[in-house]
Amino acid sequence: MRFVKRAITFLFVIAVVFAAGGMLLPRNVNVTRSIQIDAPPEEVFPHVNSLKAAAEWSPWLARDPDVALTYEGPDEGVGAKLAWASDHPNVGTGSQEIIASDDNQRVETALDFGQMGTANATYVLEATSLGTQITWGLGVDMGFGPMGRWFGLMMDGQVGPDYETGLQNLKELVEG
Repeated sequence: MRFVKRAITFLFVIAVVFAAGGMLLPRNVNVTRSIQIDAPPEEVFPHVNSLKAAAEWSPWLARDPDVALTYEGPDEGVGAKLAWASDHPNVGTGSQEIIASDDNQRVETALDFGQMGTANATYVLEATSLGTQITWGLGVDMGFGPMGRWFGLMMDGQVGPDYETGLQNLKELVEG
């Protein structure tokens, strides 16, 4: 009986440490990746200001050739919306809508992954002597609970490589 009490106490302490530790982790997580593209911002911007054009270099849509895509609103700029549905676990179901667009400088989108939550993504374009430095960012509120905050620690490792692939695809598309 003494062993059972110690085991229960040990598990309780571990649970408290896990929960308390999770509450100390950041609630908001940001992932960013950048790449230099040998083209001026006005040549890069159309590829991020149109969700139809972005589908050409998306690192996720290429994973499922049978993904169902539905477009709404204008072809580009604020109000353009893409919804996707896929049985592939790395694609899933969701939607993305452009909520802000500053010509040749910045595009912001709202992402909705259904039960998995929401996020905002940004593309920031900066003219350089070599062309355009583009930074793709993702901002996610991991919520109040400790479990979400622990998952937040893995976001950079999960999303970052896909962002790198997407930016490389964009670079090849624009420069090609």
